[in-house]
Amino acid sequence: MYKATIFVTLRPSILDPKGKASHHALQSLGMTAVKGVRMGKLIEMDIDASSEDEARSIAVDSCEKLLANVVMENYHIDIKKA
Repeated sequence: MYKATIFVTLRPSILDPKGKASHHALQSLGMTAVKGVRMGKLIEMDIDASSEDEARSIAVDSCEKLLANVVMENYHIDIKKA
């Protein structure tokens, strides 16, 4: 059994209205050291696979087919033995 942690973020060229709104709100709260915010999502998957390579392949396939919009988003996968 493996645990995949998947980080999905918008590509740098894509506008991020949630990030922009959060940045503005933080600035309004006096957090002027915050110079930018980009929002994303974190996905955790438990994968029953015989090897780390198989688990990674399943996680990549899941991202490519459903979890990430590969036109607009990047993703990074961390795999650990559960």
